[in-house]
Amino acid sequence: MPSPPDFTADFRAGLVTLLRWRRDVRRFERTALPEGTLERLLELASIAPSVGLSQPWRFVVVDSAERRAAVRGSFERCNAEALTCFSGERAALYARLKLAGLNEAPCQFAVFADRTTQQGHRLGRMTMPATIDYSAVMAVHTLWLAARAEGIGMGWVSILDAAEMVKILDTPPEWTLIGYFCLGYPSEEHDVPTLEREGWERRQPLVLIRR
Repeated sequence: MPSPPDFTADFRAGLVTLLRWRRDVRRFERTALPEGTLERLLELASIAPSVGLSQPWRFVVVDSAERRAAVRGSFERCNAEALTCFSGERAALYARLKLAGLNEAPCQFAVFADRTTQQGHRLGRMTMPATIDYSAVMAVHTLWLAARAEGIGMGWVSILDAAEMVKILDTPPEWTLIGYFCLGYPSEEHDVPTLEREGWERRQPLVLIRR
């Protein structure tokens, strides 16, 4: 049995810094990432925990200009529809928010969860099938932290029509869209979330219940 690593106080402090500086990036430099960076980060994402060791995440890297344009079109339509749900000052604020880096980010990819995978032999998910989706989200978060540790930003685009995305990316119908992601070097750095800086929402204290 191998000896566990010594996670020193300095390492733990650095981990806290990493967690606090992880941001949902919407403003990117157009500079391309070094060759092989995306593939290496996706490999790191794949060591994330998953229910029953199911590894249900499916990464679809989008390089095609035509498909990227179709994704932008879906975002623009969904974003315009979302704007109609607000009124007054809240609508004006929503309209000012930059909610995606689709025009600038050099790397773009979608993450899907394969709910039909036989990997893991359904262990742990027969009573809670949604854990397949949660597992894919764990891979996303692992990737997010690994990227941030290298000074690379990531943004989650969720204002999309999921059914339309299946057609745009030509993916199997049994895959469930988790999100579309932009990856690249951020054009600005902040330790406070954009939505908090812009006055959309404030981070709330921990909700803790003991039984």
